[in-house]
Order: sequence, then C-alpha cells, then structure tokens
Amino acid sequence: MIEDVVVDEAGLLDLDAVMRVMTDSFDPAFGEAWTAPQCAGLLPLPGVWLTLARDPNGSPLGFALSRIVAGEAELLLLAVRNAAQRHGVGARLIERFISDSTARGAARLHLEVRDGNHAIALYKRYDFAEVGRRRNYYSGSAGERFDALTLARDTDLRRA
Repeated sequence: MIEDVVVDEAGLLDLDAVMRVMTDSFDPAFGEAWTAPQCAGLLPLPGVWLTLARDPNGSPLGFALSRIVAGEAELLLLAVRNAAQRHGVGARLIERFISDSTARGAARLHLEVRDGNHAIALYKRYDFAEVGRRRNYYSGSAGERFDALTLARDTDLRRA
C-alpha cells in the first residue's frame, strides 16, 4: 500500500502528467492507450472529468478519465504507473470514480477492459460484472486482435 496518496480532480493542465502515466502503464502490444489529442478533445466536454492520483511529492501515480450521460457513468480510462500497481492506487481511483459518479447522479456505472487485463480482478472486487463482450475490439501492435469486456454495476442510488 502506498501511503499518503492524494486523489483530486484534475484538468487540461494535468495532461502531461496523464500522458506520463499512460506511457508507463499501457503496453503498446495491446493498443489500449489514448493519445494526448484524444484526451484533450474529450476533457472540455460536458459530463467529463479527470481524477489524478499523486504521491506526497506531487508525482503522478495514476489517473481515471470518466463521463456521465443520462444518469449513467462510464470509466473511460484508468491507468496506474507500473511501479505503483498493486499498491492500492487503482483501488483509490475506482472508489473515487464510484463516489464522484454517485454524487453526479449516476444510477449505473460502466467500463470496458481488455479480456485478460489484470485489472479485471480489481473491478470485480468493486462489484463490476461482465454484461457484454466486443470481439476483436483492440488492435495489437503486431496485428493481433483482443476482445473488450463490458462490465457494469449499479450505484447505491439504484439499490436504494
């Protein structure tokens, strides 16, 4: 567990930090990472928010990019630097995504993840369950294709 992780909402000015985490955490073999222009183009849109996890010195450890539309929130991207993986940073970001989504009025949460990604175990720990599959969704750097799993769960708003 990494102690004293600070998780705050972030914005366009934090895009360099996001890209450092993205470059470090996403293996190019799977074709999952986004580009800086893709992130920058999405951030100003209504209902989109960025959450950044930093160590006590301000160095970025991970981020979550999310959006809400019509009462449903989607975790678009979640990444944690390799050195910080399996130390609670991803859990802190998921917890923040759930609480921020609920505060914004979401009754249902969604995400997509590459089949075989080790983060699936983390999502299942937070009650996300498979509700769909997109065959051959991701294109690997060597031409391979990988399925995307669609996971979802209700928020406490739906359970109440």
